[in-house]
Amino acid sequence: MATAGDLSALLKISLSVLASLLYSYFISSKLPKGLPRLLSLLPILYLFTLLPLLVSSILFAGIVASFITWLASFKLLLFSFDLGPLVSEPPFSFPLFASLVCFPVRMKQNQPNPVPENPPKPIDSPKLPLNLPTKVLLFAILTVADEALPRYLKLCYHCAALYFFIDVVVGFFNTIVRWSFGIELEEPSNEPYLATSLQDFWGRRWNILVSNILKLTVFLPVRSAMISRTGRRRSAAVAVFAVFVVSGLMHELLFYYVNRVAPSWEVTAFFVLQGICVLVEFQLKTAVGDKFRLHWAVSLPFTLGFTVTTASWLFFPPVLRNGTVVGLIRECRAGLELAIVPVMSVFRRPS
Repeated sequence: MATAGDLSALLKISLSVLASLLYSYFISSKLPKGLPRLLSLLPILYLFTLLPLLVSSILFAGIVASFITWLASFKLLLFSFDLGPLVSEPPFSFPLFASLVCFPVRMKQNQPNPVPENPPKPIDSPKLPLNLPTKVLLFAILTVADEALPRYLKLCYHCAALYFFIDVVVGFFNTIVRWSFGIELEEPSNEPYLATSLQDFWGRRWNILVSNILKLTVFLPVRSAMISRTGRRRSAAVAVFAVFVVSGLMHELLFYYVNRVAPSWEVTAFFVLQGICVLVEFQLKTAVGDKFRLHWAVSLPFTLGFTVTTASWLFFPPVLRNGTVVGLIRECRAGLELAIVPVMSVFRRPS
């Protein structure tokens, strides 16, 4: 559970981020794009790597590391080259600019926010939609039921809890930004449990915001740099693999912030394995053609089974070994209790 020291550290982090964004918006943005603007933002990017170390709470450290150290830094990197979600004509107001930097949100593509060429394909409508209140309820149930679950169900439990945790946290900030500015935002995910291939899971369904940021900061630059040497197809393959490597390294850094132990590199290995399998899957699909594609009733459980099994093997052990998952569940449970008590008091009859 968060301590008074954590709350004080969060205040310092908030003020530091606010000052950094004021500097980025009013000073760095006036510099020429490219190297001059990037150099002006380097102290901010360095500061963002230190902020998660100020808190001891697993939940707060994870959120600060994800939102600020990773996503905000990558958005500012794009901004230094006049690319990405922070660039608009006319420029965003400072409150909207700050919200787009700090919070895990992304404006829909049909709004005035230019992006590089080849934007992501539109996401299909979800077939089993779960709204935010439903996800909050399911996450609360999973959090409370953790200790009662048999061992053989823990494999699926950790994946389901991670999905609901990400969607609840991101959905909460989506709601705040949507209400504050009246803009349409993309959903954090697109029903990943309906993925029928690894390409579908990682590219179009799971944690869409991170996928888009990695596409803009890693995939497009790497493909552009390699295409003249290796051709379009091979350059795309190299860029896809680079995306998974960078994602693995960033998750390794994120795990360091919450574990506070030396990296074991299992998480990086997990994403490298996923990248290799995505490329193999693509080659197989190209070789056999559409008429030999597996039916969704086969490909869906195979995709989810492979993802869950490899995550249990490589992704979750570093945080399970160090008690991080137990600590995070304890903090979430305490937070739920604090949220439920005021609600229950409303319905409690006076004695």
